[in-house]
Amino acid sequence: MVQYTNAQLDVSFAALADVTRRGVLERLGRGDASITDLAETFDMTLTGMKKHVGVLEQAGLVTTEKVGRVRTCRIGARRLEEVTAWIERYHQLWDARFCELDKVVEELKRKEKLHGRKKAK
Repeated sequence: MVQYTNAQLDVSFAALADVTRRGVLERLGRGDASITDLAETFDMTLTGMKKHVGVLEQAGLVTTEKVGRVRTCRIGARRLEEVTAWIERYHQLWDARFCELDKVVEELKRKEKLHGRKKAK
């Protein structure tokens, strides 16, 4: 089994594995929000939301800034480029495999059609 050694990619996928964290990223994609706003949006305690935001922040997907008593969250500078690049490599690999499979299927259909015509005679 192939071991992927990029720890940052592992952290990113772990952060994205949770539906609430994906929802937080989607929400922050529409604009900055305080942790309080996010907690209310997801019907969650402040402590729970702080933990989710902490995981996203550790992965570099979210940044926070504290002004007074309010901690504002925004999409991080890293965004999803590394994750997207990893997924795209596998997308290309599978796309190439499916294209080859399509060729095999088309060839089998062609042969079946030819053999079917010979039997009809």
